[in-house]
Amino acid sequence: MRAVVYRETGPSSVLEVVERDLPEPGPGEVRIRVIRSGVNPTDWKFRAGMMAGHDEVVPGQDGAGVVDAVGPDVEAYAVGDRVWTVLAQHGRPYGTAAEFTVQPVGRVAPLDDAASYDLGASLGVPAVTAHRALTAAEDGPHRLGPGTLAGRVVLVAGGAGAVGNAAIQLARWSGATVVTTVSSDEKADLARAAGADHVVNYRTSDTTEEIRAIAPDGVDIAVEVAPAQNIGIDLDVLKEHGLVSIYANNGGDELTMPLRAAFGKNLRFQFLILYTLHQHLVQAAVEDVNAAVAAGALRVGADAGVPLHHFPLQQTAAAQDAVEEGAVGKVLVDVADD
Repeated sequence: MRAVVYRETGPSSVLEVVERDLPEPGPGEVRIRVIRSGVNPTDWKFRAGMMAGHDEVVPGQDGAGVVDAVGPDVEAYAVGDRVWTVLAQHGRPYGTAAEFTVQPVGRVAPLDDAASYDLGASLGVPAVTAHRALTAAEDGPHRLGPGTLAGRVVLVAGGAGAVGNAAIQLARWSGATVVTTVSSDEKADLARAAGADHVVNYRTSDTTEEIRAIAPDGVDIAVEVAPAQNIGIDLDVLKEHGLVSIYANNGGDELTMPLRAAFGKNLRFQFLILYTLHQHLVQAAVEDVNAAVAAGALRVGADAGVPLHHFPLQQTAAAQDAVEEGAVGKVLVDVADD
């Protein structure tokens, strides 16, 4: 089988396409014929030096394809099942940038018959991250679904990004009013396509003033991609007992904030990363994400605010470069035909 590998960390030039033996699933594992591999920022960050410890790595946390072999004791899946992956390469050397990947059943989820492989390969990191960001409130729902966020206002910073887009779609499906911030008119159009009720261009307006005009009683949840830059806005617009869910460090690695402002509102700050998230929370996210997919509430494509950028397997390096350079939408590697 063909696989993309790297044996040392560094620039995308360390990636190469090689031939490898077909892997066999062990107990509790399935082998997936990969159709699409999704590319996330963690893929290039790991390759650039954040991860070591393996002689050879096949990148790719997200992917979608068809089960083509099952190991002993596997009852949840059968040959021919359509699936998507969750954290496929976390702590393991072999991810989804290959024609076949072997995964534990805990890192595999069923893909709805009506869902495309493009969508399946776009779900893992973005949708599960967005789910955790929306469900981490101490006094709020820990699951998402129609009505679970009814009456709440959600602020999504950077609504044109992959996680931001997923947060908009999941929040709207769950009944929330969604306000999002963007940096351009083009990104505003994408955020509206995702379903945002209100879009604020932070480059051309007073962001705090606009959000407070939209939500005079305050925002319940802020899904935050750039806390170092936006913490002042978050403190101003959140209501008492509000939640700030921080999933990235865009714009700076150091966060400084006035403590009294946070004390005064009894705010909750949830820092999140999927790799240490408890398995029961990952599983809850997978179940809710699948329900949203089945309901048609999670979509990809330009009409859903997620332009797709396709690369063949042999151009995985270019795909990772596109993500590192800030491609808007979702970058996918076409491993095989649908």
